[in-house]
Amino acid sequence: MLPFSVKSFAKINLGLLITSRRADGYHTLETVFAPIDWYDTITFSESDALSMCCTDPLLPVDGNNLCMRAAKALRESAGISAGISITLDKRIPFGAGLGGGSSDAATVLRTLNELWNAGVSSTDLHSLASGLGADVPYFLEMKGLAFARGIGDELEDLSLTLPFHIVTVFPEEHISTVWAYRHFYARFERSVPDLKVLAGRLCTEGDRSGLGAFENDFEPAVFDHYPLVKKVKQALLDQGSFFASLSGSGSAVFGFFDSLGDAEGAAAIMRGMNYRVCITAPGFSMAQ
Repeated sequence: MLPFSVKSFAKINLGLLITSRRADGYHTLETVFAPIDWYDTITFSESDALSMCCTDPLLPVDGNNLCMRAAKALRESAGISAGISITLDKRIPFGAGLGGGSSDAATVLRTLNELWNAGVSSTDLHSLASGLGADVPYFLEMKGLAFARGIGDELEDLSLTLPFHIVTVFPEEHISTVWAYRHFYARFERSVPDLKVLAGRLCTEGDRSGLGAFENDFEPAVFDHYPLVKKVKQALLDQGSFFASLSGSGSAVFGFFDSLGDAEGAAAIMRGMNYRVCITAPGFSMAQ
């Protein structure tokens, strides 16, 4: 059975509205998560001990890595002392707002629960995921679009996929989530649109009239401090994207395209600028 390899997909945020700041310092938000076809590959191999290696030398492979934290949390929850060797082939850029680390952590939780026959319940897995990061439950439990509120861990499966070609670009700027929350321009008093309803109309009826509501509250501050990111968004729009936005806290930017030709053309231009790019086909889900 081992070695065993699993793909860990990235996500984008269709709208990200920060609605309040809690007494404990965390912010509440509303967003729609959507998967994209950009992924890391995690390989699990036999080992008596718990260890990890990674193809990206900039990432830690000790207890600071979310994969190792996930494995240790699962062992503690299950009361076992099993070992495993984890190899992370890192392709999703970090500091991009694409949730790569969260996706990797969810893959480790889900896969090791099976490989170790740990028997941890779905409820307890959700709790472990929430403890690792606000985005981890999405990758653990969902396959397509999901509406999220709270700190991002209160999820509702929308049973939808995006019917467009998606071009996602990483402008080679690493932005930390901590920085983004410290610098975004708060608008807590505004009326929050119903992103869930608007996403349903967009995906099932092709109704694009509500696209303007899918704002990302990190975008203004990120654009002010990282003008290159703003230029990438404009470049996608100039190449025919009918909607483009920052993903998460950035710096990745995505654009929706009606035709594969336009998507490929935009991607080629972005690659010519030495940016990493991913094209996601219409109807993509993490169940593939």
